[in-house]
Amino acid sequence: MKNNEELWHASLEDIKNGYIEDHDYFTCLLCGEKIEKGIIYPVDHVLYEAQKYMVKHIADTHGSVFEYLNSLDKKITGLSDHQSSLLGLFYQGKSDHEVQKELGIGSASTIRNHRFGFKEKERQSKIFLVMMDLLKERNKNAVSMVKPHKTATMVDDRYAITEDENEKLLRKYFPQGINGKLKTFSMQEKHKLVVLREIVKRFESGRSYIERELNEILKDVYEDDYVAIRRYLIEYGFMDRNKDCSEYWVKGSPALSKTAEKIISGVYQIRNTQNEKIFINSGRNIEKLNGIKFMLKTGTHSNKTLQDEWNQYGQDAFVFEILESFEEDENPKNVTKELKKLERKWIEKLQPFGAQGYNKK
Repeated sequence: MKNNEELWHASLEDIKNGYIEDHDYFTCLLCGEKIEKGIIYPVDHVLYEAQKYMVKHIADTHGSVFEYLNSLDKKITGLSDHQSSLLGLFYQGKSDHEVQKELGIGSASTIRNHRFGFKEKERQSKIFLVMMDLLKERNKNAVSMVKPHKTATMVDDRYAITEDENEKLLRKYFPQGINGKLKTFSMQEKHKLVVLREIVKRFESGRSYIERELNEILKDVYEDDYVAIRRYLIEYGFMDRNKDCSEYWVKGSPALSKTAEKIISGVYQIRNTQNEKIFINSGRNIEKLNGIKFMLKTGTHSNKTLQDEWNQYGQDAFVFEILESFEEDENPKNVTKELKKLERKWIEKLQPFGAQGYNKK
């Protein structure tokens, strides 16, 4: 998941929509994709204004907001794998009998009990949300927590740190002041986040750095292990870099966001390792393919033959492989044309029909 602060602080209505709106952009809460207002986006001979194009982006890239949220790690959703599967089937509108038959568990009454359990969980969640709102309004002396940075790669209990703790740790590890040398980088992961949050402030937002420039700044912070600090800045989402590591920048920098966060589109194949049959398709954001995997896991993929064999052999028998990819430019029409061209090329080359594959002529 591409975590960002907007998702955690968005309203329930915005999360349901999957995006937020500001003066210039619609921003996808699921991946951070920005759609600029005032532009008409042509796709397959259809013209989309920005908001409708954002809705299309969510459908094409993530399947739906529900599918994306339901596919998140259980630490985030609080749901077991079994509960996620049930919710996915309920979302498809399947009856209790159909769900029971598909999962092969209990009886229809068992499924009804699960539905009742989810309703109880919903009621409890509503009460808890109201109680937390009342608590925040009542408790003016509540402990102030440091917010995770917007580009955090995974928000967990390492980020549970108060502002007071943050100040104490900075004084401990930067005895000469926050602009001075770092005392050591041998510390708890939680403390590393505090230190890295301060170190990244030494870099200008909106500017790219070659590796030598980056290293010189980090050496001035802690020469003994500046390479480890560089690695952690990338790993925890404070900074980003291009594929050949020739340029680095503060992640989320406005001036670099369009070039730093290009969407990778292209052609991929789903290969059955048991019989080597393949299914070829094209799409946007193919480095993830969460929506396609979710459909197969929940039995809703449009290719019936592929879905049947997925059910027969199990998901471990299938691998997802990228055949050819490219970085999208700013013209959605060019992306659509390029995808169709590449898909035709690979279908003609590999002929994934009949005994060789799942595609239909």
